[in-house]
Amino acid sequence: MWLALLSVLFVLAQTLIAQARPESLAPLAQRISPSVVNITTSTLVEGRTGPQGIVPEGSPFEDFFREFQDRNNDGENGVPRPRRSSALGSGFVISEDGYIVTNNHVIEGADEIVIEFFPGDGQPEELTATVVGTDPKTDIALLKVEADIPLKFVKFGNSDTAKVGDWVIAMGNPLGQGFSVSAGIVSARNRALSGSYDDYIQTDAAINRGNSGGPLFNMDGEVVGVNTAILSPNGGSIGIGFSMASNVVTKVVDQLREFGETRRGWLGVRIQDVTDDVAEAMGLDEAKGALITDVPEGPAKEAGLLAGDVILSFDGVDVDDTRGLVRQVGETTVGKAVRVVVFREGGTQTVLVTLGRREDAEREETEEETTEDGAPGVSEKDVLGLTLQVLNDALREELGLGEDETGLAVTNVDESSEAFEKGLRAGDVITEAGQQKVTSLADLDARIEEAKEAGRKSLLLLVRRNGEPRFVALNLEG
Repeated sequence: MWLALLSVLFVLAQTLIAQARPESLAPLAQRISPSVVNITTSTLVEGRTGPQGIVPEGSPFEDFFREFQDRNNDGENGVPRPRRSSALGSGFVISEDGYIVTNNHVIEGADEIVIEFFPGDGQPEELTATVVGTDPKTDIALLKVEADIPLKFVKFGNSDTAKVGDWVIAMGNPLGQGFSVSAGIVSARNRALSGSYDDYIQTDAAINRGNSGGPLFNMDGEVVGVNTAILSPNGGSIGIGFSMASNVVTKVVDQLREFGETRRGWLGVRIQDVTDDVAEAMGLDEAKGALITDVPEGPAKEAGLLAGDVILSFDGVDVDDTRGLVRQVGETTVGKAVRVVVFREGGTQTVLVTLGRREDAEREETEEETTEDGAPGVSEKDVLGLTLQVLNDALREELGLGEDETGLAVTNVDESSEAFEKGLRAGDVITEAGQQKVTSLADLDARIEEAKEAGRKSLLLLVRRNGEPRFVALNLEG
């Protein structure tokens, strides 16, 4: 009897699995494929001389490298000729009049952007795109093409309704192989990588290089994510891919479409998460909210918020932690007067704050580094165990870098610091922090501030040594 019952249950389970999984994804793929595009970018790279300082004088290889260098220095007066560098990515059409969404890193720095459309259905073969606007913080870019016919397009879905285990489809141009479809499930939600506004959907649908900027579809053919990154030790898909959630992307795209740039709300406070110990010490019932650690000049100070206040509610929404608050503030309209409920001196108070604009605040921080005559105000700084300088012509020459190289040069490393333990040395160049480019000390300060506001304990740096890049995470609490 038990054997018969187990057999019935097994058959029933197999039936349910079969019902949950569609027999074929072909009808859905056929319907949405015309909206997916391949993107090819072209960038003019300044010519450089061949290898210098690599082979010592008198080496048997000296003649070989000199010949190699002469072949490259075949421009006018021996100056290397500029060359074109190409890159591939993906994207998708969101309107019949030619607006296209992709990743910022796909088109960043490109001189020419060519859009290749899915063949058939009267679609154009290729069109040249222009950049409407970009947002490095979420790695989103909005492009525009001019077509003679209405283009096939897809709509955004509500990423908040996507559940772990839901089926999804990734489409794009992996490894330059052209239009390709892969399927999987939502593996996790609300993943944060390194930015303040991150909200990634994790999926096991195959995502590889070239899929960047392509769409992640639900089974209704709606875009619930933009494929952005993978976690992989070998550069290929191992089933851990990340797509920026559509509910983040739509807000960014709407602003880029209207203004050509983002306009994020700015509260103007430094905050940290409320731990159990802090909650008990302050008399809070539970460890929730965002504890204000500092109130510099800005909207919060003007409204009367104080260091030591715990933000419990922002614009009618409960605040669970710093990450949630940072995202909510950023998504709120600039200039809006919002009610902020804080815990202060054993009770709650409501403060009305008129939000500023984060981009303006960051711009002012950068301008503060420059004196009235245009000379750099702060050229060196000690931070995270590192002594840093903005790259200048003298440093570039000393380090053997090209004229177009930007970043922060490490001039000294505290041997007792975590940075020294993790291998950073004088001569290294930091080009990114929090997956965003840094060209000034203010840029680094802003990335550190964003990470702290988001409650992160470390900051991810992209460090280059002799042209070779590697990522290093440094603790912000040390």
